[in-house]
Amino acid sequence: MSPTVSPTQLKALEDSLLNISGKVPLHERFRSLFTLKSLKNEDSIRIISKGTLYSFRFPYQSWLIGFQDSSALLKHELAYCLGQIKDPAALPVLESVLRNPSEDPMVRHEAAEAMGAISITESIPILKEYLSDPDRSVRETCEIAIARIEWDQTAEGANTEEAMKDENYTQLYTSIDPAPATSGLLAGAPKPDDISQSKIDELRAQLLDTKRPLFERYRAMFALRNIGSPAAVDALAAGFSDDSALFKHEIAFVFGQLLSSHSVPSLIEVLQNVSESEMVRHEAAEALGGIATPEVLPHLKEWVARDDAPVVVRESCQVALDMWEYETSGEFQYANGLELSTTMPISVA
Repeated sequence: MSPTVSPTQLKALEDSLLNISGKVPLHERFRSLFTLKSLKNEDSIRIISKGTLYSFRFPYQSWLIGFQDSSALLKHELAYCLGQIKDPAALPVLESVLRNPSEDPMVRHEAAEAMGAISITESIPILKEYLSDPDRSVRETCEIAIARIEWDQTAEGANTEEAMKDENYTQLYTSIDPAPATSGLLAGAPKPDDISQSKIDELRAQLLDTKRPLFERYRAMFALRNIGSPAAVDALAAGFSDDSALFKHEIAFVFGQLLSSHSVPSLIEVLQNVSESEMVRHEAAEALGGIATPEVLPHLKEWVARDDAPVVVRESCQVALDMWEYETSGEFQYANGLELSTTMPISVA
């Protein structure tokens, strides 16, 4: 159940997320963001979306201060959270971000992905406009987002949505993924036949088959995530040889969900590879912070301190260090923005 908070608490979360004082560390802004995401209401969408407050042409669209921030990392996370809340009220903001050619491609890609997560058929024509975008990650994300919305309209998609309403439905991961796992591995603990080496090999082949649509390859990716064994992790890690930054960054994201120490060597290799896309390295850093094994710490500290670290990599390592400290601290939850911003108790409806 989502917590209910007072106007004072909401204002404190807003001030923290938007760094009104100019003194809020990035990792605390992230905690405030994920606290707002957990609320899943109009207030959280309004605060996360803030940013066109200073738009004189559209004064009633008092949204998006966050999307005017200088941090592409934070802005991309804002878009992600709006998609996970899955409320169509966020679509105007996400569409404006996607349409902004001067925005960082990492942010535009995340806006398109969020539109796919919200899954309204009216978004398809907008997404189709960007299938020929100059940036490959934006083009590929729009392709996957369209396929996701179309899948949601199929019998399998409708049946899955209906099944999720059942209180006995077991969902291994609560995220709204860019693509559903391959049929048979959509929900619940995998059956013995699903975790056999032959099944993993089959999914690995689908994952690495560049002749397949990206949506199908993503379905294999999330099926391997749901299996989650060391053999499945090895199959996923093979995807880091792909030439698509978007594809590789999603594998790193999946490793951040799995939290398997078996993935640490491949993630460290990605983070340390200066020739790799910043988009992929950033996701690898955050995954390492969540896994939080001892050997991770020196690598995160290194890329926070290095003068030649790209901004998004450095900031991701800063956030990852906070995640590492949380995972090793025994704190109850990471999304504790209410505790950070106010000592007032929250009530649960």
